[in-house]
Amino acid sequence: MTLAAENKTAVVTGASTGIGEATVRALAGAGWRVFAVARRVERLEALAAQTGAVPFAADICNDDDVAALLAAVTEAGGADTLVNIAGGARGADTIANAKTEDWDWMLQVNVLGTMKITRAFLPMLRAHGEATVLNLTSTAGLTAYEGGGGYNAAKYAQHAMTGALRLEEAENNIRVIEVLPGLVRTEEFALNRLGDGAAAAKVYAGVEKPLIADDVADIVKYAVSLPHHINLDEIVVRPVAQAATHKLIRKAQS
Repeated sequence: MTLAAENKTAVVTGASTGIGEATVRALAGAGWRVFAVARRVERLEALAAQTGAVPFAADICNDDDVAALLAAVTEAGGADTLVNIAGGARGADTIANAKTEDWDWMLQVNVLGTMKITRAFLPMLRAHGEATVLNLTSTAGLTAYEGGGGYNAAKYAQHAMTGALRLEEAENNIRVIEVLPGLVRTEEFALNRLGDGAAAAKVYAGVEKPLIADDVADIVKYAVSLPHHINLDEIVVRPVAQAATHKLIRKAQS
């Protein structure tokens, strides 16, 4: 029970890697027109060549970049779906040892970046009449954990912002979807967070079949492709090995 992709257009942020890149591939493969948004031009151009997506280099925290993106999408005929994937984590320090620059980056990208691009596109989405906003948050926005204070704070805020947006925009027939992944093995997430390949590998060590970017992208595609009157408010997705944030099954490695 999904809608035909004909005339469906999505703006996908965080498109140069991980879940964002996989989401562009999933939607473009299903026939959507997709604007792939990220900072790294060369990766966007390679993705566009492979998928037919429209690449647009932008920093979602930069007001001028967001305005330029909105202008480009408007000129191209507009979009009915905004998929906010851009985000991430920096550091795993306790609050006693917190680095201000890490917290600032996480709050800027996960919270303010999502707010800025959503705010910019809301008039277009309202005018469409049957639009969708999907925010990719995290189970870190539901359950705090040691060493996760900064990321928890950012994702709790993004989770709350998503709930408020759903209430505010229901009268404009905008559905607001939240996808909250647990452990997902991607090319860069743990590496960017910990800054070390060996430390990043330990995050997934012994975990049988962690989620991968394609798994989450398939869920995003499904959620935004349903008939518009169906709203999957919150979708929590974890690998079976992760029964909860604090319970992760690791098998002994030979």
